[in-house]
Order: sequence, then structure tokens, then C-alpha cells
Amino acid sequence: MLSVKLSLSFAKDNREVSSYFINVSPEFFVEMKKNQSSQERKERIDRITAAIAALEQQKELLFAQGEVAPPGAVVSRYQVRQQQKIYWYYKLQSPKPTFPKAHDESALSKYKHLGTAGSEAHITAVMQVVRRAQIDEIQRTIDTLVQNLLDVGYDQHPPQK
Repeated sequence: MLSVKLSLSFAKDNREVSSYFINVSPEFFVEMKKNQSSQERKERIDRITAAIAALEQQKELLFAQGEVAPPGAVVSRYQVRQQQKIYWYYKLQSPKPTFPKAHDESALSKYKHLGTAGSEAHITAVMQVVRRAQIDEIQRTIDTLVQNLLDVGYDQHPPQK
């Protein structure tokens, strides 16, 4: 049995007003901590799963906004020189052959010609790459939260004796 002395004092003259002696078994504290720990763990799991659901919803909204560039794709600028003139063009470039070739639809290319800066194809590709970057970042965050969820699930400490 554990005895706890509780004293109440006035701050002005530190005079003790009353004292209470409470007898509590150590099992009471272990059970209280266990219940509190279970409730806290459930609340943390609920917060993490709510965050994952919100991020999944944001990801779906990005997919609904329009086409998404392939993973690793970038918009690149390149130069063409003809008869003492310089022209700048843009292309969507993917690490793997992804885009249908202009002359052979069955063959794939790593590049998709976009034309000049500000062309409809150029702006569309830029927006596709931006959506891809946002989706990739959201997915990395979701992966981290899933790992956090596993951490909370294994966040059990043996009862102290």
C-alpha cells in the first residue's frame, strides 16, 4: 500500500491549513497509466489516420484537375540555330520512353515537343509537372504518416514494477 500526504498551505505565510493521508495501491497507478496510455494511443492513431485521409483527398483532387506528368518528367528548354538566328523551344522529357512518337503512334519516346514558351502545349506540360511534384510530395508525406502509425502501434512500454 502506498501512502500519499497531501498538504494545503497559504502562500502568504506558508502556514499549513490541512493535511490528508491517502492510501493507494501501486496497481491503481499502473491501471490508470494503462487506460490513459490506451486512450492517448487511440487519439494519436485517429489524428494520423485523419491526416492520411485528408492527404489522400488532396491527391485525388490533383488527379481530377487534369493530366499528370509521368514520374521524373521535367520541362526542358533547348536551342535551335538556323541561319544566324536562335530559336528556343521546350520539350517534356521523361526518364523512360512514355510519349507516343509523332510519326509512329505505336513507338514510344522519352520526349514530347511542346513548341515555344507560352504555347498551350508548353503551359499544359508545366502544369502536369507541377501536379506530379505535388502528388509525389503528398505521397511521401502519406508514407511518413503510415510509418508513424506503425510507430504508435508499437509504442508500448512494459509496465514498471
